[in-house]
Amino acid sequence: MTRLTRRRTLALVGGGVILAAGAGAVELGVPPLQARAPWRLAGDYDDPRLRALSWAILAPNPHNQQPWLVDIGTPDTVVLYANPEKLLPHTDPFSRQIVIGLGCFLETLAIAAAEEGYAVTTELFPEGSDARALDARPVAIARFAAGAAEPDPDFAQIAHRRTQKEPYAERIVPDALLAEVLAAGRHGVRFDGTNDPERIGQLIDLSVAAFDIELRTPRTYRESVDVFRIGRAEINAQPDGIDLGGPMFQALGRLGLLTRETALDPEGIVFRSGYDAVMANVTTAGGHVWLCTQGNTRADQIAAGRDWMRFHLAATRVGLGVQPLSQALQEYSEMAPLYTDVHGRLANPGETVQMWARVGFAPDVPPSPRWPIEAKVVNA
Repeated sequence: MTRLTRRRTLALVGGGVILAAGAGAVELGVPPLQARAPWRLAGDYDDPRLRALSWAILAPNPHNQQPWLVDIGTPDTVVLYANPEKLLPHTDPFSRQIVIGLGCFLETLAIAAAEEGYAVTTELFPEGSDARALDARPVAIARFAAGAAEPDPDFAQIAHRRTQKEPYAERIVPDALLAEVLAAGRHGVRFDGTNDPERIGQLIDLSVAAFDIELRTPRTYRESVDVFRIGRAEINAQPDGIDLGGPMFQALGRLGLLTRETALDPEGIVFRSGYDAVMANVTTAGGHVWLCTQGNTRADQIAAGRDWMRFHLAATRVGLGVQPLSQALQEYSEMAPLYTDVHGRLANPGETVQMWARVGFAPDVPPSPRWPIEAKVVNA
């Protein structure tokens, strides 16, 4: 196994900067354009369902797993399924977060369809569901009705929405902006948040502790490493998971210094540098926002996803960056004390905290990779 030293890594990074200024600039600096093509091509289909679906695939989802599959074999209908190959059994053992991602997909589908006057009615889990596991039964049947909907004002934000996992400006989110995003819900989910500096500090400490557990628990950290996509070729070939692109990652991957194996070494520079970068990001916030439901049924989780999409589009509209802090909400044994802690802090009695995020003023980032809608249709 190749072991990196900090000095060697800095030398490589420096070399990458030199290359970027010289003959290697074109090759190392080329982004994974194929993996980002779905963001440019959204809406460019003849079938109104495919037009709406081409926007829906841009929805946020855990680990960018894109866990949706769709059947469009029945006219005016989309049947949504969960892809069993895209679950996260270690960090999301009951697939609660995956279902939230499917809720984001359904809300984006409805918003995109409304842009062309189509109302979408949704029947959830028509053949029933299991609270502890997703299976082959459909998640939802979405039926399109022409001429029955008005355009949604936040449709325009779908193409601009990003998850910003970068350091945020040292600036508190103003009351008016926080109030605006907390009023975004439409599906019965309770929104709450804070821009109080003392409380932000307490929640930062909690999020740091939760990230530490996830990153230092071998099976949960490996679940992330297994879906690393290192460099442009990997990202274009498999445009899902956690993309590590850009000139530095491209150069380190090509040299064999950034691999899944080196990332898994807890004493190596790849792990330690990644750990430091994650913590540097989550310790910056201009506020925190969380979404709670009174129950924790599959329908509650879908509603949480639909309202999360509403919140994220509203945040995009007002210029706020968003990063989910899902770690303390994960339901595995090592995280149990922090799961209890976060619910004690954020939930009312009997509620489940479905989503929690830091918000603030963030730098622009490129869109995340996506499979084209054609890769997600199981029956046309």
